[in-house]
Amino acid sequence: KMGIIGSIIVGGIIGALARFFMKGKQNMGMIITIIIGMVSAGLSDWILAKIIGDGHGFISFIVAIVIAVGLISVYLGITNKKTK
Repeated sequence: KMGIIGSIIVGGIIGALARFFMKGKQNMGMIITIIIGMVSAGLSDWILAKIIGDGHGFISFIVAIVIAVGLISVYLGITNKKTK
């Protein structure tokens, strides 16, 4: 397992990549992007551990980005922040 600094870095990368792949501009800050990325990474690891067990590093990263896109969409919908 990684420490809090590693989690923040990975969460930031996942959140940033998810925002990059989304259409339009997302009106949200860096902190929420990192938090969504961290949550997405955790969900991805948990889901894949249930489905295929351990040893799913790269697949987990890709799934985390997909989950982050969904969570960002939910966040923007809840906060009524429109994409432009």
